[in-house]
Amino acid sequence: MSTSGHKLNRVAVFCGANAGTRPEYLQSANEVGQELVKRKIGLVYGGGSVGMMGAVAQTVDSGLGEGGVIGVIPHDLMPREMSGAPIGDLRVVDTMHQRKAQMSDLSDAFIALPGGFGTLEELLEIVTWNQIGLIVKPVGVLNVAGYFDHLLKFFDHAVQEVRQSCNPLASPVL
Repeated sequence: MSTSGHKLNRVAVFCGANAGTRPEYLQSANEVGQELVKRKIGLVYGGGSVGMMGAVAQTVDSGLGEGGVIGVIPHDLMPREMSGAPIGDLRVVDTMHQRKAQMSDLSDAFIALPGGFGTLEELLEIVTWNQIGLIVKPVGVLNVAGYFDHLLKFFDHAVQEVRQSCNPLASPVL
């Protein structure tokens, strides 16, 4: 995984704090974690220890050890998204906006896996920041079992209907 010949040091992964309804979702979180370990790329994630979020973090933490995982979580979400000890270097912030800003600052690229409205909101904010030039970092979605089919279709529709300059995930996509 590289961006225009530059090595990726850390990738932010947006995903659900639960396992979802299909076993493929949790499996994909583990596989993304394994791929990051294989390529020696650190993980930045939402800081939770449960669901897909916990699975990807645990996999990377087990494979890369100290310094391989940075979690960023708003204080208010800790009771809901954490069970047991934190995974990696856990940074607690006050707001969701601070979470996204810190995750962006710490990451070289972004990948979205299946998740709920929080995952979608994080993905779209990062896409927007890229589109308006606040950041220039690759964003990709892992379309597990067609999970993002309708969203990707919507992106194409929006490009045609409101003459967006480009599909936000068309370039570059991991």
